[in-house]
Amino acid sequence: MLVLVVGTGCLWTSRTGPVKTQSRTIELGGARSVAVDLRMGAGELTLAGGVEDGGSLAEATFTYNVDDWLPTVDYVVGGDEGELTIEQPEVETVRLDSYRYEWDLRLNEDVPMTLDVALGAGKSEIDVSALSITSVDLEMGVGAVTVDLTGDRRRDVDVRIRGGVGEATVLLPDDVGVRASVSGGLGDVEANGMQRDGNSYVNDAYGESEATIALDIEGGVGGIELKVVD
Repeated sequence: MLVLVVGTGCLWTSRTGPVKTQSRTIELGGARSVAVDLRMGAGELTLAGGVEDGGSLAEATFTYNVDDWLPTVDYVVGGDEGELTIEQPEVETVRLDSYRYEWDLRLNEDVPMTLDVALGAGKSEIDVSALSITSVDLEMGVGAVTVDLTGDRRRDVDVRIRGGVGEATVLLPDDVGVRASVSGGLGDVEANGMQRDGNSYVNDAYGESEATIALDIEGGVGGIELKVVD
């Protein structure tokens, strides 16, 4: 049984039921660039590339056992720009018991896009290594998050991470310049394969590569690991 408080402040009960799976394919609709906005309150998010069909933007699979948590999916195109929003219904969890809630999202690898993600409680893996990302804005909640920023970069990427309560692991390329600014927080910061440069950390490729990843991290309560990988 789940006890939830919704936005109106009313206390109500929602029972878990059979596990359901719903799959969606979102067509690109002629957009040349896309803003992706994800809002998950409690669950597990897996995000990666994998869509190579030029006419499709995303393939999503949602797994859940609380009917009220079926996410809303909205996609609109204005001119050459698309905007995809996927959102869990707004609820504040008071007590959880045996719920299951998972999003598996695969995105088009060729379309330039921005990614804005807000997470609540849970474990998430965000792999943008194969995506044509121009910016990433991540707000962590309670749990563990892994963000993979490796991959071939031909343009600069701005990444902003706001820590919550938990652990964040950020995988970084060794052949693309990275400058990471880390501030605040009550946990430890590990920067494997990076050197201090004033108040920031840089990798060996910083200042040498065509593109640069500018990483801005504001820590929360928990650890942050920056890891340069091959």
